[in-house]
Amino acid sequence: MSNLTTLTYFILGAYLNVGTLQYFYFTLTALLYFAIVFLNTSLIVIICVNRSLHEPMYMFLCSLFVNELYGSTGLFPFLLIQILSDVHTVSAPLCFLQIFCVYTYGSIEFSNLAVMSYDRYLAICSPLHYKTKMASNNTAVLIIVVWVYSLVKFIIHISLNLRLTLCGNVLNSLYCQNYPVVKLACSDTQVNNIYGVFGIVLSLVVPLFPVLFSYTRILKVCFSGSKEARQKSVSTCTPQLVSLLNFSFGSCFEMLQSRFDTTSLPSALRIFLSLYFLMMQPILNPIMYGIQMSKIRNVYKRVICSKISCRCSKA
Repeated sequence: MSNLTTLTYFILGAYLNVGTLQYFYFTLTALLYFAIVFLNTSLIVIICVNRSLHEPMYMFLCSLFVNELYGSTGLFPFLLIQILSDVHTVSAPLCFLQIFCVYTYGSIEFSNLAVMSYDRYLAICSPLHYKTKMASNNTAVLIIVVWVYSLVKFIIHISLNLRLTLCGNVLNSLYCQNYPVVKLACSDTQVNNIYGVFGIVLSLVVPLFPVLFSYTRILKVCFSGSKEARQKSVSTCTPQLVSLLNFSFGSCFEMLQSRFDTTSLPSALRIFLSLYFLMMQPILNPIMYGIQMSKIRNVYKRVICSKISCRCSKA
């Protein structure tokens, strides 16, 4: 298995022999995936169907929920198959497809959160110009740019990986990750390493500028404005800040775990760190935004109440 022309599969070496407990872990993982799909899909439908939610903030939320479905679908079906499998192998094409899905999910997530922070900055700091600057066309363009930018950027990354000569096929991970594959190369990886650093800057550092700028200006308004303005700003910005911090911590865990030797850590902790940003973010966002955003909460209650009343009338 000297290179990709003969390499047909990878072996995932992080799975433990848990015996009959595999069925318990399978059920737990399947329930979590079902909850992620149900919560995100229901909020997407609610936003799309109700005209009262056809505002920039909710359109960005819809893009965020679609990305949660995209990222979790890139992991969970694969993870469920591997949990029940006795031989933890994955074909090379499927492995690279999973790498593409997982890492574009991360880039889209962070870029989407950056755009959402800019949207809140305009709404709070420039309310008179908000409707003009965040017209429906501008909102659609920003969403398209976020997705296309992230997808194209990682297509380049994958193409650089495909040209490498690999001298092994064992990945010490639960799913396919980019850097562990690059570490298997016995050819020159200098270009990959340079573009990898460049990709981290594009994916994390560049979106960080609008985030820092937006929340710095919002905080100034909060401290200088009335109590009512502070409460409104906090209520609309808190979910985004929590989501941003949670995803940032999860991304840091994933990068550190994939780049450094973590075999000295307990196995359960290593598994938790490697899956954190792909499991927690997709379940946290719909719950948090569904509870915190009053418009979404009210529409959700109205839908549930209408269904209950409809059933009672039929009875």
